[in-house]
Amino acid sequence: MSGLSDLRLGFIPLTDCAPLIAAQAQGFFEDEGLAVELVREASWATVRDKVAVGALDGAHMLAPMALATAAEESRSAVLAPLALNRNGSAITLSMALFEALDGVTADLAGPPPSAARLQTLIAERRARGDAPLTFAVVFPYSMHNYLLRYWLAQGGIDPDRDVRLVVIPPPRMVERMRAGEVDGFCVGAPWNAVAELEGVGRILAASSQLWPGGPDKVLGVSGSLAGQKPDELRALLRAIIRGAAWADAPENREALIAHLAGPERIEATPMAISRALEHEVVFHRDAAGLPRREHGLWFLSQMIRWGQIDANRDLETIVDQVYRPDLYRDAALSLGPVLEPALVFPDAAEPVEARLFDGVPFEPAAARAYAESFKIARLRR
Repeated sequence: MSGLSDLRLGFIPLTDCAPLIAAQAQGFFEDEGLAVELVREASWATVRDKVAVGALDGAHMLAPMALATAAEESRSAVLAPLALNRNGSAITLSMALFEALDGVTADLAGPPPSAARLQTLIAERRARGDAPLTFAVVFPYSMHNYLLRYWLAQGGIDPDRDVRLVVIPPPRMVERMRAGEVDGFCVGAPWNAVAELEGVGRILAASSQLWPGGPDKVLGVSGSLAGQKPDELRALLRAIIRGAAWADAPENREALIAHLAGPERIEATPMAISRALEHEVVFHRDAAGLPRREHGLWFLSQMIRWGQIDANRDLETIVDQVYRPDLYRDAALSLGPVLEPALVFPDAAEPVEARLFDGVPFEPAAARAYAESFKIARLRR
């Protein structure tokens, strides 16, 4: 493996980049004969564009963003051969807004609070002639956007008409809330914990409450890497799978926090990172690394629901172009002698149930009908 090429991978300063950080810090890339440069990027749009033009071989990436590249014919394909985490995001409100929702409690151990009280407050503000509340998400094609929209809509709030939605890079969320520019946001760890520790905001609901075990980030790689350098890609997946398993191990938690808080990684305190990791983020166990087709189809259903893609698109073709569980399985099974017993994961043909906090089941084979079933939607054909 000594002839393998050097690789450049991008990441955004979030705790779910941990499998990449751990793979480098623990020498797993070197074990696989790879010299990997990890490059911290400023925004998700930058990550997308650099992978598309080949400036990065791959990146810590929003799963829906990878799917969007396939849905947009003007962009080259990005493959998702590995999922980086489940859970880890949250909805946070400014202290002013949280206190205005008199009677609403934030219990991260129970079901998420309804947005119905927020709907009442929005109606009261509208009657007074107040400006709409502003909520931020990290990117239009993101789990954060879809979870926030889903939660708002389930409470009777139209996210496109009753509030104002803006896009802000994750590391800038807290400062924009501190400045009074946003009333709430949905972002990945550790920025929700940072907002609480600094007294700027209050976590209202964690993604593990909104969708227990729900998907989030993936490793997105250029199609050229998979097509022209399959050995390098397999080695890369092996190293990151080992990094994810190491990051999940409780005995490695303090070392993981130190790696993530290091220079040029996440600009947050070890305390904030430690607190963020408590919100049930999973990197490897329970087959977290397997890029599941049903997860991709759920993301596409939300793109249909909110008018991001045409309702008549062939969703099966899009998801199969991007999500590659076969590449994950090949790399994972080859690690048997190295990573035992962490290779135990369900067969890719056995889908996991996708059911959010409202209890409405999602059937992957009926993703379009699911998208069209919601009262609040922006369908286009």
